[in-house]
Amino acid sequence: MPINYLAEFPIPSRLLPAKLRALLHPIGFDPDQPVEVASWFEEETPKLALECVHMLTAVVPEDKAEGLGVLNEAVEGLVASSVPVVGAKGSSNKFDPSVSSYDYIVAAWGDGSRFSFNLAEKVWMALGLSARCVGNEQQRLVYDDLSLPVFEVAQGEISAQYHFESSRNVNWGMRNEYLRRYLWMRGAVGARAFYYQASLADSPELRELMNGQDHFLAEPEGGWYQVDLRENEGRLLLQVWATVVALSCEQTPERGADGLRWPGIENPVTHAWANAQLHGSIVYLDDRFLERYEQNEHFDSMPGRRGSCNPSYGGQWAFSGCERIGRNLIRVPIRELYKPKPDREILHAHRHAVAPWRVEAVDHAEEHIASKTARLVEQLLDLADNLVQLGATVGVQANVDDVLKFSRGEITANWWHRYPQLSRLAQVAPLEMSQQAFLSRCKVLHETWQSISAAHLKRLLKAAGCPAKEVDGLASAKLLQGVLNLLERLEGEPKDVTALRSAEEPTSWKDKNERLAPLFLNNDLRIADAHELGGNVGPLQAMGFDTGSLGQGYGKALDFVFDSVIRAFEALNTTLRGAVGSPSE
Repeated sequence: MPINYLAEFPIPSRLLPAKLRALLHPIGFDPDQPVEVASWFEEETPKLALECVHMLTAVVPEDKAEGLGVLNEAVEGLVASSVPVVGAKGSSNKFDPSVSSYDYIVAAWGDGSRFSFNLAEKVWMALGLSARCVGNEQQRLVYDDLSLPVFEVAQGEISAQYHFESSRNVNWGMRNEYLRRYLWMRGAVGARAFYYQASLADSPELRELMNGQDHFLAEPEGGWYQVDLRENEGRLLLQVWATVVALSCEQTPERGADGLRWPGIENPVTHAWANAQLHGSIVYLDDRFLERYEQNEHFDSMPGRRGSCNPSYGGQWAFSGCERIGRNLIRVPIRELYKPKPDREILHAHRHAVAPWRVEAVDHAEEHIASKTARLVEQLLDLADNLVQLGATVGVQANVDDVLKFSRGEITANWWHRYPQLSRLAQVAPLEMSQQAFLSRCKVLHETWQSISAAHLKRLLKAAGCPAKEVDGLASAKLLQGVLNLLERLEGEPKDVTALRSAEEPTSWKDKNERLAPLFLNNDLRIADAHELGGNVGPLQAMGFDTGSLGQGYGKALDFVFDSVIRAFEALNTTLRGAVGSPSE
């Protein structure tokens, strides 16, 4: 029978500090619960004075879990103290660090001044974990399972020093699912061996336990604890040495993808049933399903051509058949969804499944963010071609690659693989997106069209007679506006585009041009302070956007800005083509 440690402890649970109660409490079966497996903690608090915890976790064979007593390592919370005494060659060949002959989860070593901590080799090798280091002030090791991937499976500080006081607190935690899996693999339980100290406020209940004495000692023979409670500087000093079996030799319940109920499908779905569905059985997902993959560089979440969106991981697994429908829906056949991949990814998709009535309520033809991004890129590529041709006409030679950092040939061959900025621009944009997310996306949008070479635009304006001193001080939006003004001046005049070249300053080249107003709106939003609502709404109102809808989110506002910017470049390209002819002609 498992021991009820809180019930057997000589001091009532309600009188115990929270940390001590937690140490005496068994660990549940929530797979995502972070479990403390090692601690080296000292902290001054007004309530408890100096609270101290030295704890490590031993891997004890299940058949030896009863009658452990108090393990010796409970005193310092270390697997090994100091180093072996070496008197001759081979004299430490039997050095075998352990916790009273048992294995451990965290290798904790110290010599009284310096302390080091790391996940035990047997643990990370058995579970196939990969380590990474977080440096600077933190100095932590983090272990990930990159086969799935699952991040932060185990983590903790790697070192500390002690000189009158500890340089830092050390805490190692591990995901319950992986910790229990390791114990199950070993046929073992997880036993916490710890020392706890705190200074408690005097109370009648504790005095009753002490039975009128100034010192109380509980040390049952063969028991799992030693408790020392004594008067100390007007308070009661509590010290506990104990070994507690906190984790049984049982794995956490594993929830698989078999048996899930999907909206629009009558019966629970299994892998076998899904694989047999060669036609039909479509499910719809909210496109926020993609956020998990977009926001983690370990995944490839680049939107595909023609609305496909299939996240993948390192060549190990991938979604397939996912296609954007409308603004924020993803359509996928159930057979494709259940193709080989970790069940946790299918479960993630299931959390974003959309009911049929919601699917019917949305406009399936409404444009999604990835399509808007593709349209913008196409306009920028056309603009680069047109600007190069305009330059050739007026004697300003340039290559397309010098005018725009995006290459039409590269995009045709490999889509956006070389341009992660485009994938960031095309990330999920829910209707309920926050103001801060809206402003951040406007900034990425601005950075994208800023890829047009300002140097080439300046050379064009200078060739047209615009004063070099004024031109050199202009940013991209005003440079584009100047080019458009010059071209519009030629419209309706019987002049060839070569007439742009001039030694005299042209008239009206600096005038505001409403056709490019969206570029200035985008710039205003880029620099807007996210906390000044009026500063954000004003430019949108000026462009004719109904700001009354912002209470429901900024998704429609982003659509408005995107469409306006694209229209501005369409207008510029139309005028350029009229002046120099289409590059494809």
